[in-house]
Formats: sequence, structure tokens, C-alpha cells
Amino acid sequence: MSKKSKKKKNKNDKSIKYVIAICIVILIIELGVFVSSLLFKHTESLYFDGINAIKKNDDYYVAVGSNNDNDLHYEKAKISIYNSKREKLFEKLYNVGFNSAFFSVCLDDNGFVAVGSYEKTEEEHNNSIRRALIVKYDYDGNLLFEQDFQLLDNSKFMGVFYYDNEYYAIGQSIYKSTKVGNDAGGAILVKYNKEGKMEWNRSIGSAKSGVFNDLYITESGIYAVGLLDDSIGLIAKYQFNGDIVFQKEIEGISGAGLRGILQADSSFYISGSIKTENEDGAIMYKVNEDGDILNSQLYNKVPNVYFHNLVYDGDSSIVVIGSSFTEKKSSEPTIDMVNYDGLVVKYNLDLEMVTDAMYGDERDDYFTDIIYDKSDYLVVGYSSYEDGSYLSKFIHYSDALKVLGVES
Repeated sequence: MSKKSKKKKNKNDKSIKYVIAICIVILIIELGVFVSSLLFKHTESLYFDGINAIKKNDDYYVAVGSNNDNDLHYEKAKISIYNSKREKLFEKLYNVGFNSAFFSVCLDDNGFVAVGSYEKTEEEHNNSIRRALIVKYDYDGNLLFEQDFQLLDNSKFMGVFYYDNEYYAIGQSIYKSTKVGNDAGGAILVKYNKEGKMEWNRSIGSAKSGVFNDLYITESGIYAVGLLDDSIGLIAKYQFNGDIVFQKEIEGISGAGLRGILQADSSFYISGSIKTENEDGAIMYKVNEDGDILNSQLYNKVPNVYFHNLVYDGDSSIVVIGSSFTEKKSSEPTIDMVNYDGLVVKYNLDLEMVTDAMYGDERDDYFTDIIYDKSDYLVVGYSSYEDGSYLSKFIHYSDALKVLGVES
């Protein structure tokens, strides 16, 4: 074989590795902790316990995610309640059906609402079909209501927002991989009243890949971001009666689409990732109330990185978390060829980067959510360990993004 052919082969091999890595990251972003159980399906005894989201008020921290701490090793949606000192008070598992997971949570005056997905019937379990799920508990862990939602085959709620005594859930309802059709589905927005009764639902985008990943509500309406179709990012605004105000599209978006949105001053800030020539790059957008892009900033200090959720400190900074992956250095046999690290980046309101910090070593570390907590930042996620298990993790960062403490 000529040197030229060898170089071409090595380049192709490297490209294939990164394509596989990108696919794995997309799955992790879209399905949360459940993907961990799929990746390690050959080891039924593998333990995982992950947090996908966290919220707080003056009295409680509420974290949601899933674990497989049961004899059948099913993934079960879980809610963990902590007091103001972050001492765990109790944990609740959603034991209905088969596999399940919670992806987001919001708090109100008398309890909290968690959203996610689950397999309700044995047929759904056998076909890996999930329904979107919304449940409400009071602060003592008593169930107040539960509802599921399904337009097409696979459905999930990725986010929930409490506003003016109503709950707004966003997510996805799409065909299973072997099915095609023209039915309404894709990215979904569903409104529930405080008793858990659905008032209306809306869908937009591809019935194979459309998704809303996050939402933010102001007195002028409901803003949601995600993916309209493969590689097409989506910013949409709805009125409170469900009428759409606008939809804006961004070409070249990679991964699971635009991931997070919040408002700071009079602008909105959106996180996500875009396709570049050889790799994926994390990106931040600043847009006005009409969804027009005012500014954007590509993060390219490290290759192959995605931005996930973000938080505003209430003053002058936006902090976003993400994931980066590189080829594994370890010679030990592993189930994939890349190493995942967590990432935290701080921007000012003009999207000028203030500072950043990587987190991780030879093991995998995934960051899933971030909140501003008593002048510091609290990041949650999960990490792998030597025995192959995945465990939840809390990481405290200072204002300068220095690690103040790590708790499992």
C-alpha cells in the first residue's frame, strides 16, 4: 500500500471514529441517562443513577433523572428532594409501566411538576415505544396528578415551565424508525391547567426528527427552541392560546438542535451546536424578541463540543454547560472510542467569553443542567467509574468557574 493510500485510510478511520462519537453524543443529548443503559446493554448488572435537571426555591432543591436500581434493571424515573442545605429528604421512583425517565422539572407554590417519558404497556416495552409523561407531586411526595401524551409513536417531554397558574410542556412526538407518514408530529408544545387537564397541544416540524428542547415564557408569549428537521434549528413563538406568532430557522445545526433559551435584559440567549467542516462546534446566539439574530459566538477552543443548558446570574453573565469528546488515550477495551468531558463557559451579555473550564479525566463526565445558587453555580450530571457504573454528581463552581466542591 502506498504512503498516500495509508494516509487516506488513516484519515478515513479517524473520520469514522468521530462520526460514531457524534452519533453517541446525539443519543445522549436526546435521551438522557437512558442511553447509558443502552450503551451497556450487554452488562445487565451495570448500575446507573443520573440527574437530568435540577430546580430550587427558598426551601427545596428538586432533582430529576433516572436509575436502574431494581431486580429487573429497568430504567425508572426518579425525583430527589433536598432541603435548603441540600440534605436529601426523600426520593420517589415512578414505578408505572416499564422503562421511564424524567428530563425536566418546575416548582410552584404547592409542589413540583416533572416531565419525561415512559413505556406504559408491555407492547410498548417490547417495541421500545415511549409516551410523553407529566406528573405533579406535593413537597411531601404525594402524587397530585399524572398524564401521558402521544401524537405519534415515540413521545417525550423535554422541558416544562410554570407560568400564570398553567404548565407548558415541550418535547417531541415522532414516528418510530421503521415508519413513515404525513401525520402531525415532530416538536410539540402542550398546555395543562393546574389540575393537570390538557387545554391544547401544538406540533411543528418533521415527524421523524422535529423536537423542542427548551422554552422560556414572558408576558408577550411562549418562546421554544429545538430542531425543525435534520440540521435545521428552530426558534418559535406562540401566543397563550396556542397560535403561532413566528418560526425562525437556522441552517447547519447539529446534534439534537438548539438546546437552551433564556431572557436577559431585553434579549434572548440560545445555546446549541453547528456543523463545521470536520467537527461539531458549540454556539451561542443572541436574538431579539422577534427571533432575529443579533449576534452569535462559536466556541472552538476544543474540537467536537456541544452546548446544553444555560443560566443567567441576574446581573451581567450567561453561563452555559456542554460536552466535549476526544479520542480515548487508554488502551483498555471500552464500549466506545471517545472520552467525554464536561464544559462550563461564561459570557457577558454581548457574548464575549469571560472564562471557561473543562471537567473530566479518562472517565466519562456528562453535564446535564446548571442553576445559579447563592452567588455560585451548581452543575449536575453523572460520571462513569472503574466498574462501568454511572453515578449522579453535583459540582459547585465559583463565579470565576473554579471548582469549590464535588458531591456524589
